[in-house]
Amino acid sequence: MVPTPHMLCHLLPILSLSIILGLLAAASPSDDDQFIYTAADDQFIYTAGFTGANLTVDGDATVTATGLIELTNGTTHQKGHAFHPSPLHLHGSSSPNGTVQSFSVAFVFGIVSSYLDFSTHGLALVFAPSKNLSSALTDQYMGLTNAQDNGNKTNHMFAVELDTVQNLEFHDINANHVGIDIYTLSSLQSNATGYYHDSNGSFQNLSLISGEAMQVWVEYDGEATQINVTIAPLGIVKPKKPLLSCVYDLSSVLAEPSYIGFSSATGPGNSRHYVLGWSFGINRPAPVIDTAKLPKLPQLGSNKPRSKVLEITLPIASAALVLTLGVALFLLVRRRLRYTELREDWESEFGPHRFAYKDLFHATKGFKDKHLLGAGGFGMVYRGQLQKSGVEVAVKKVSHGSKQGMKEFIAEIVSIGRIRHRNLVQLLGYCRRKDELILVYDYMPNGSLDKYLYSEGDDDPTLDWGQRFRIIKGVASGLHFLHERWEKVVVHRDIKSSNVLLDKEMNGRLGDFGLAKLYEHGANPQTTRVVGTTGYLAPELVRSGKATPLTDVFAFGTFMLEVTCGQRPIKQDEQGNQFLLVDWVLQHWHNETLLEAMDPKLKGEYNSDEVRFVLQIGLLCGHPSATARPSMQQVLQYLDGETPLPEMTRSDLSFNMLALLQKKGLHVMSCPCSSTMVSAGTISDLSGGR
Repeated sequence: MVPTPHMLCHLLPILSLSIILGLLAAASPSDDDQFIYTAADDQFIYTAGFTGANLTVDGDATVTATGLIELTNGTTHQKGHAFHPSPLHLHGSSSPNGTVQSFSVAFVFGIVSSYLDFSTHGLALVFAPSKNLSSALTDQYMGLTNAQDNGNKTNHMFAVELDTVQNLEFHDINANHVGIDIYTLSSLQSNATGYYHDSNGSFQNLSLISGEAMQVWVEYDGEATQINVTIAPLGIVKPKKPLLSCVYDLSSVLAEPSYIGFSSATGPGNSRHYVLGWSFGINRPAPVIDTAKLPKLPQLGSNKPRSKVLEITLPIASAALVLTLGVALFLLVRRRLRYTELREDWESEFGPHRFAYKDLFHATKGFKDKHLLGAGGFGMVYRGQLQKSGVEVAVKKVSHGSKQGMKEFIAEIVSIGRIRHRNLVQLLGYCRRKDELILVYDYMPNGSLDKYLYSEGDDDPTLDWGQRFRIIKGVASGLHFLHERWEKVVVHRDIKSSNVLLDKEMNGRLGDFGLAKLYEHGANPQTTRVVGTTGYLAPELVRSGKATPLTDVFAFGTFMLEVTCGQRPIKQDEQGNQFLLVDWVLQHWHNETLLEAMDPKLKGEYNSDEVRFVLQIGLLCGHPSATARPSMQQVLQYLDGETPLPEMTRSDLSFNMLALLQKKGLHVMSCPCSSTMVSAGTISDLSGGR
């Protein structure tokens, strides 16, 4: 039937409406095959920047008034996430459990730090089966995962990290890299940040913390199962050669459906992480982001225009400044003399790890007694807050009269400052002034472990057995990392309860690396002057002066007994007789009354099997023969239940440590274990130790 003109007149409105609805459907923001957030006004665009976008944000993340995603706001040890609200069907409707389709992501980001050459952790683009990452940790975990889930294939995580900290725990190559992460933060492939020039193929370095915005492209070819990651400054056309390229089938990695978003976290420093624009496409390139129309990346500090009043008063103030220049110079000279510090040419190689004495003086309010956290044989520890960043720190002043070996000492301190582990207190840097060496550590809000073990008041804080067992395992993990997992062997040389600090979650962190000794794996440690605390010193250390991982194991064994029994390493009975804690526990073991050695403060509320287990490991670690002691890897395997504890007979543990040490020339003296000391006349010069 041929339509007449009259019929066409009635059909035209219906056809027009159908065409319009079809076009609207093609440009609908709910289309999960493609989206773009930018400041332009084209198809698929949701908002001006991210203003008004229906993003899912949590933690410190927010959308600023100018339309930026601000993942972190400068608060320390926090995290933030921002996810696209709709799920992605990457496997396709035809095969929801089959091959992941090709997809492409483009985004523009920027990192703003309070420091020119330092930032605490970066950000990551992440694909995850859920928008809820509340269980993820801050700092080196970047808000993506935690210690238990990292590396677990059930997390279905695919991420591209833009990391500004070198975490040796995750085998990072440097503190300015891009990495492809699948299931774990140990990157499948990573490279120093930069791009390849199209004209000559040369590599151009980029700094993630330059304060400049950059663009990233992440592409996945579903047929070739190839992942490409490219980065470039704004204004540069996408380079032809990607920075990273690897083959990995994401079909078993990405869940159906998945969510896409950004994650970031801070550590002890003041950094802010931003996303300026973002686009995505399935089986098509990500829509081009018009970088000229993006919101501007903010800078720290005030950018407000100068007021009229300021324009009038500034010349007058300048004239007054010139008139009082003589007085100002005089006051400045006096002020500089107050903060004079010792600095030598060779120290310039250690760079940002050196703090200005002036900053530490102000952070601790002049090292006032009210900021004093504690005192020991090697110096005083003060609580402070750095004015520029607001970071809380613990500042330790160490007397070091000898100049011999100072360069080696500071080199080791700076080297240890690069260690990152969840059970080690991070050493942030140092300062030198006159005959003082000042060490700066991350501040631990719950203080040292010994105040919980030896508190005497009814209202004083104490620890239940579960907390003590977790602290023992945590310190064991940190010590194992120092001995076997880091790039060098680190012998701590002063393991004791006062050097174990508790973070806000009451996790144990081994601190105070002022006496630590480093050497290469496979090398023979050199003889040095003996340092340590009475009750923790291994017999062979007193005899030879060689500090080794096994001398640390001995001290850790005493520490295990100390935490479990709530007793100091040197005990004294009512008659004034002195004896060592290890001998006292050993006697209970021989008498089969081991549980009687348990801390009475626990009032019998503990797992008796775990207590016996820990005390036996402590006795094994405290064996006078170094060859009979386990390594820290074995200790960790015992504590984690991966390896059964070997059977111990009476002949295995038939020794008296006190008699043995006195035979070696060490005269035990009664002392609080927060003080570092050994026998008079036998071992001396403890403040050096290098």
